[in-house]
Amino acid sequence: MKPLFKKLILFATAFFTLSALSAADVTTYEMELNAKKVGFPIQSTMYGIFFEDINFGADGGLYAELVKNRSFEFTQPFMGWTPFGNIQILDKAPCFERNPHYARLSNHGELTRTGLDNEGFKGIGFKKGETYNFSTYVRTESDKALKLRIELIDSQNDIVATKEIEVTGKDWHKVSETLKPSVDDLHGRIRVILVNQGIMDMDHISLFPAKTWKDRPAGLRADLAQALNDLKPGVFRFPGGCIVEGTTLATRYQWKNTIGQVENRPININRWNYTFPHKFFPDYYQSYGLGFFEFFQLSEDIGSEPLPVLSCGLSCQFEGNQCVALDSIAPYVQDALDLIEFANGDVTTVWGKKRAEMGHPAPFHLKMMAIGNEQWGTVYPERLKLFVSALRKQHPEIKIIGSAGPSPDGDKFDTAWKEMKAIKTDLVDEHYYCSPEWFFSNAKRYDNYDRKGPKVFAGEYASHDKTAKKDNNFLSALSEAAFMTGLERNADMVQLATYAPLFAHVDAWQWNPDLIWFDNVSIVKTPNYYVQQMYGLNKGTNILPLTLNKETITGQEKLYGTACFDSKNSEIIVKIVNSDTEAKTIKVKITNYKMKLTTGDVTLLQADDLKVKNEIAHPENIVPQKSTIEIKDNVIEFTAKKQSFYVIRVR
Repeated sequence: MKPLFKKLILFATAFFTLSALSAADVTTYEMELNAKKVGFPIQSTMYGIFFEDINFGADGGLYAELVKNRSFEFTQPFMGWTPFGNIQILDKAPCFERNPHYARLSNHGELTRTGLDNEGFKGIGFKKGETYNFSTYVRTESDKALKLRIELIDSQNDIVATKEIEVTGKDWHKVSETLKPSVDDLHGRIRVILVNQGIMDMDHISLFPAKTWKDRPAGLRADLAQALNDLKPGVFRFPGGCIVEGTTLATRYQWKNTIGQVENRPININRWNYTFPHKFFPDYYQSYGLGFFEFFQLSEDIGSEPLPVLSCGLSCQFEGNQCVALDSIAPYVQDALDLIEFANGDVTTVWGKKRAEMGHPAPFHLKMMAIGNEQWGTVYPERLKLFVSALRKQHPEIKIIGSAGPSPDGDKFDTAWKEMKAIKTDLVDEHYYCSPEWFFSNAKRYDNYDRKGPKVFAGEYASHDKTAKKDNNFLSALSEAAFMTGLERNADMVQLATYAPLFAHVDAWQWNPDLIWFDNVSIVKTPNYYVQQMYGLNKGTNILPLTLNKETITGQEKLYGTACFDSKNSEIIVKIVNSDTEAKTIKVKITNYKMKLTTGDVTLLQADDLKVKNEIAHPENIVPQKSTIEIKDNVIEFTAKKQSFYVIRVR
């Protein structure tokens, strides 16, 4: 035998021997799913979304307005604008009472032109050939007709669209025009010019894409709203957490300022303007173009239960720590009562009429409300009691959600839960921004909660991988998927859950990680987004027991699992996470099921690299993969890849 041939034979023998040994050593994990034991229901609100105006999530984000400081109401009235020529900011005889400032453009034949450039929100995004709707309110000093030129300018300083509007009349009136840019651009701007001699006043200078969500004029950014719709969220919490409180009570979120005519909604400084010194955005304000009416409307659009959060009379306890006296809390309580009337009241009521005047005579069917955000200490329950007393008396049909404070454990948390039980809130809002290790180890967090007290709302949570600067990487998503098996398994205790925060502008963010990232024309769905979507699309109606060695699956052998029945479609849904660095053979034996099962639909989210993430340039580095699986003898058998999350729907 030649030496080379002999070596090949020895190599082949060794290879097949090793392969056989490896196959023999692979452990099969046999799980049992008892289809007869249909358990407690899973609430339709189980998986949802939480919106806060952070990371330019509203103006510059979901609210599709492209002009920043459109009414010159920022503390620095020219912020966002570059004036040229003779421009003044005035407030005499204003167009809008609660937004009184406007720009006066004067052209007396100077060599320089007179007008304004607006930079938008880190630029204005244009798409070639698409329509953009310009509008503004104007008046002239005399009856002489004046010309107003509107130009879209790209990042190379070239004019890519232009139109002229003839303006005449001493009374305020609205004018509009459409523009179609000839190029794509991420960081353009808009310019308005007074062409001929004269004086013109301008207010509420606005530019919207014609393509908005549901094609509503001056509405929401279509791709961002569609991404929310695609999650099929059961609940929509708004308008935020910390901005509800405000750093001071004067800067708290007041819902009544956010309804009615958009042009007359007073602006508010956003607390994320200044909260982080290293992430300082002095141009971060709230126009309230996206207000409570729009939040309710969006909830209705995407099939979610609306969950508004209202101030309890305390500003942020981390910063301002202002407190309304107990004998002065009545207006805050009345705001809560009036909100219910605005959402649900007949059109003959004061606030129901206002809703109808805004275009929605039918009620929004509000069923729950949160009072306070991350409050703690004795000052919070003292005030919450007054809200609960009034709401129980006048609106016993409304569920009330209280707060467990800013942390998932500790003295503040324990005390808050004790108080919430005593006050008898319907749910308690828990928040946890913790490490991936915490999420993996807390899959059984709710297994032993007191079932006699209030239910749980996991109101803000996200896995923070600080070793990767809190990226939205696959490790964070996988740990959330593992944790959420515990939420679903304890659906009798946990009735609502919302990841936070929701949105982040890639050029203007204060907080990460976030569910959806975007620039001025594109969006990125994170691995965390796909985990939420996989749960939201597959929540089922009732829990089914899924066990490994007769125990619930909460991390043994780095496996996590839950199962449920979908009575609407007569399907069994199994969710399994393998957090191990090795693949595992899984057998799920479905017992006590009369029908013969043959096939299932598989959705898989998996990555070999735990640090992989989706980015603007590479938005599909990790996305769910679809396939089917054959089922024999009512046993689902498959190889769970390393670091993977599976959802299997058995038809």
